[in-house]
Amino acid sequence: MKLSSTKTYWPLKNAMKQSYPSIDSDTDTDILIIGGGITGALMAYKLINEGKKIVLIDRRDVCGGSTSGSTALLQYEIDVPLHQLIKMRGVKCAVESYQNGKKAIFDLRHIIDTVGSNCDFEFKKSIYFTTLKKDVPFLKNEYKVRKQHGFEISWLNRSDLQKMGLKAIAAIESKTAAVMDPFKLASDLLFHCHEKGMQIFDRTNVSSIQHQKGKIIAVTDSKHTITASHIIHCTGYESTETLTEKVVDLKSTYVIASESQPDLPESFKHAIFWDTASPYHYIRSTEDNRIIMGGGDEDFKDAAKRDKLLPKKEQYLLKHFFKRFPDLDFKLDYSWAGTFGETKDGLPYFGKPNPRKNEHYVLGFGGNGITFSVIGMNSILDSLRNKKNTDLEYYRFGR
Repeated sequence: MKLSSTKTYWPLKNAMKQSYPSIDSDTDTDILIIGGGITGALMAYKLINEGKKIVLIDRRDVCGGSTSGSTALLQYEIDVPLHQLIKMRGVKCAVESYQNGKKAIFDLRHIIDTVGSNCDFEFKKSIYFTTLKKDVPFLKNEYKVRKQHGFEISWLNRSDLQKMGLKAIAAIESKTAAVMDPFKLASDLLFHCHEKGMQIFDRTNVSSIQHQKGKIIAVTDSKHTITASHIIHCTGYESTETLTEKVVDLKSTYVIASESQPDLPESFKHAIFWDTASPYHYIRSTEDNRIIMGGGDEDFKDAAKRDKLLPKKEQYLLKHFFKRFPDLDFKLDYSWAGTFGETKDGLPYFGKPNPRKNEHYVLGFGGNGITFSVIGMNSILDSLRNKKNTDLEYYRFGR
């Protein structure tokens, strides 16, 4: 699957720290990780520090799939609002999922500091706003429920938002959110793991997986084999190619990035913004003072049809940006389309779809893919050991 169109911003901004070969011989390992994006990199980081023997492969260049097109908004807020998630999954699962997301942001910062990644991580506020009067009761209900469960938030009115340059009616301000460069972090994590002994092969695609006498044999397009005790699939939206259970609805999404603007207001730079529209729009700045805006989602049909809409979606996003920030400039510099997925409850999928097979999945779908992957990183050892784990139950297959 072609996961993004054109050249996205992050790979152009970063030169790869290390290049990796394609596989050229048979090999064996404790664990095979399929997928060399941010999720695979986080799993590798966790497991290499546990002394595991790991091989990681990617059908593209590593970090060349969804990670290269991510807008990397790090929020504990899930695509499904808390008051709705409580109705869908119960109070305990819903509230702990939001709390897990908050913890994941701080866990991620600790990982970044540990490996010394210069990935432009920056804490920000999250502004969840509405421009529609009809959505104000919805937003007030969300505010009430989050307050009830101890989340640090504030209510912002029209005049509060005007001070930020945002033309909107009301908003919930959350104190904990962040942004970063996902391509850089994934690259740095992979380099770190490679330096500690992990084998990495890119441009290496698995054509079939066989189970023989307690071992798993992955056969590549080049007919080489990788024999492992466990496979961890970190293939994101391409997991639809290997799963029999439908767990996600694929969507096309669109992103624009501006030229660098050194005079961006501090109030704008210190927050990320997303609205109550369905599908929602999201806006952030980058370390080099660009503005990134995404949205305009549609059901995914195929990559060609998705990409053909890009010029139209550029104008759509620009129009909606200026409606919200009429006093800011936005000179278009980059744009791209990507594929992502939504689950019914907005939550990820972790663990083994088939309990009898040692094939594990860590799938952080939706707008919280990176924080979900951090949560999955903290659950993967229990999945490998076939131990019970609250997160593995909350985010199990077949739920």
